[in-house]
Parts: sequence; structure tokens; C-alpha cells
Amino acid sequence: MKKHSARVAPLSACNSPVLTLTKVEGEERPRDSPGPAEAPAPAGTEAGGRASRPCGRCSRARLRKIFCGVAVALCVCSSWAGSTQLAKLTFRKFDAPFTLTWFATTWNFLFFPLYYVGHVCKSAEKQSVKQRYRECCRFFGDNGLTLKVFFTKAAPFGVLWTLTNYLYLHAIKKINTTDVSVLFCCNKAFVFLLSWIVLRDRFMGVRIVAAILAIAGIVMMTYADGFHSHSVIGIALVVGSASMSALYKVLFKLLLGSAKFGEAALFLSILGVFNILFITCIPVILYFTKVEYWSSFNDLPWGNLCGFSVLLLTFNIVLNFGIAVTYPTLMSVGIVLSVPVNAVVDHYTSKIVFNGVRVIAIIIIGLGFLLLLLPEEWDVWLIKLLTRLKVRKKEETAEGATDPGSGPQSKNRRARPSFAR
Repeated sequence: MKKHSARVAPLSACNSPVLTLTKVEGEERPRDSPGPAEAPAPAGTEAGGRASRPCGRCSRARLRKIFCGVAVALCVCSSWAGSTQLAKLTFRKFDAPFTLTWFATTWNFLFFPLYYVGHVCKSAEKQSVKQRYRECCRFFGDNGLTLKVFFTKAAPFGVLWTLTNYLYLHAIKKINTTDVSVLFCCNKAFVFLLSWIVLRDRFMGVRIVAAILAIAGIVMMTYADGFHSHSVIGIALVVGSASMSALYKVLFKLLLGSAKFGEAALFLSILGVFNILFITCIPVILYFTKVEYWSSFNDLPWGNLCGFSVLLLTFNIVLNFGIAVTYPTLMSVGIVLSVPVNAVVDHYTSKIVFNGVRVIAIIIIGLGFLLLLLPEEWDVWLIKLLTRLKVRKKEETAEGATDPGSGPQSKNRRARPSFAR
């Protein structure tokens, strides 16, 4: 049977690249093959430097991957912004963020069945559900998914997943969706800081600058509304959600490493099972204590609830498995694009004021997020690019100096008047 070589890390429902996969800082990423300028010249390359057919095929494959990345980024942007706006709309009739978190997380159970359907459609050697399940269970060790493994390696991530989503949704009740979406982008900076401290990842000055920009953006966003208690609580909730998401990613890398696509799908389905078995009691308690109370099940906005869950499930599927068709960086860009989308919607549907401080804070956090997308070898690539430009400029200068038309004889000919008509 063919096995996938790419390995990913399942991300929390409110991630970026980011969890991406979506790889996070410190995780293994599939490296792209060197570009035509870096790779040694193939046998079919002409003396003039023209690329032969294999190079053309490589360019077409790379171009196809970029087009797929644009489509994936748009899908990430639309599903993430759509789920955020739909959650805001849901709370107008259903003021129960924890129950909404529980309901949406329950849909995680569909991850492995959807993966198996894709396996049956694409794989040449089809396995039964039981065989595929056993093979994916090797991710947890030689003994597979035992009761001890479930409580030690799955349950903690189920708790972090629930906290990440609950804090995010609760923040939507307090502040506008634009501030929530842009502040959650800070989770990538938190991932870098935790990876640097816990996983001993490589120190990168540009990412430290990005982390500083993220923290400065949080302070400025708080100042934009004048430090009102309602706004401060909402911002604190988003920062807490971003912190839980970052902790989820770093602990996953520390305890479990990276997972293949089938293993990631099984792990996310297990989180859905954990939610059903052990988190269900909390919404029930909140209902009977009237902390999160609704009159009857018939009055619930089932369309909004199911729509939010489907969009969030779509977001996680694309973010976790989009790496199979494109670059992780392009998927992370989709999360940044959701910020202006939410801003446009808020401008026409709410009373948000885009003062100078808020706009600067959004730009600073967005810039910090984009700096964190730079690869680890970005400085080496930049030096190579500058060196090539310098060498090319010298070659052009040398060619201009040796041009026959610029020699002494040419100057003499130009100095003599020509009477030819």
C-alpha cells in the first residue's frame, strides 16, 4: 500500500498556519526542491541557458501548486471569516458560547470517516476501515490506542482544544469580530516563543521582532477603545485563546511529534469522541444552572449552529490537509486575509470605529504575522539573490565595455561628418 510521506500536526480549531499544515515553528516541513537557478543544470539544458522540457515541467508543476495555494488560501479565508461572522450572528438568538463550542467540536468525529472516503477513492490498494484504523493507531505507539494512551496523550489536547474555541467564541460576544480575528493572529508569535523556550528551536532575530510587534499591537488595540472593562475583557479572552492554541501546537510537537494524514485525521476524530464522552456534562450543568439557558430546542437557530460547525470543520480540514496540494505559507496567508474581510463586514453591520490607533494596531499585528512566515533560510536566500544581481550587473557592464560599437574606432567614425544622403 502507498503511504503518504508528508507529515502534519493536527491544529486546534482556531488556528493559523497556521497550524497552520501546516507546520508550526519547530515542526518538520516538506522542503521544496531547489529552483532552476539553484539546481545543477540538467543534461538537456542548452548552452545559452535555456531550460529544457524537464525544467518546463517543473515550472508547470510549481505554477499548478501556486494556483492550488491561492484556491486553498481563499477557502481558508472564507471559512474562517464566515464561521466568525456566523458565530456573532448566532449569539443574538443563542447566548451559549460553551454549548456552541461543544456542538462544533462534536463534528470532529467526521475527520477519520472523511479521510477514509478519500483513501478509498484515491488509493490503488484499498484497505478496510479496521485495517486502516489499526495502521493509523501505530502513531500512538506499538500498543496502539489504549485507555492509558487515550487519557495521557489525547485528553489533554481535547481540553486545550475546548478552551481555545470557548475563549475565542466568548470574546466574540464582548468585542467586534475584526479585533478578535486580528488579535488571534498573535498565536503564531506565541508559538515561536514557546518553541524557542521549550523545544530549543533556532533563534531568529526577525521572529523576535515579529513577537514584539504582536505584543505592541495587543497594547494598541486595548488603547483603541480607551481601556474600557468590556473591551479589556474581550481582548484578554482572545489572547488567552491564542495562548491555548500555541500551547496545543507546541505540546503536540513535544509529546507526539508529527503525524501522517491518516494519523492526523484519527487524532482529530478522537478529540471529537473525547468531547462527546467527557465534555457533554458541562453544557448540561450550565443549562440547569441557567448560566447558558434557552427556552426550547425548537427555538434554537439550528441553521446557524450547523452552518457554523460546517464552516469550522471545513476550515480545519483545509488547514490540516491542504499541505498535500500547496505550500503551508500560502495557507497561512488565508488567515491574514480574513481580517480585512471581517473589517468590511463589521463596517456595514456594526458600530466599529476605525480610528488611527486601531488601524495601526491591525497593520502592526499583520506585519508581525507575515514576518513569522519567512522561512528559516530567508537570510541565505536574500544574500544569494543580492549576489546574483551583483554578478549579473558586472556581466552587463563588462559586455558594454567590450561592445565593438563603443571602441576608439567607433568614436572616430562618429566624429567624422557624413555627407551621404
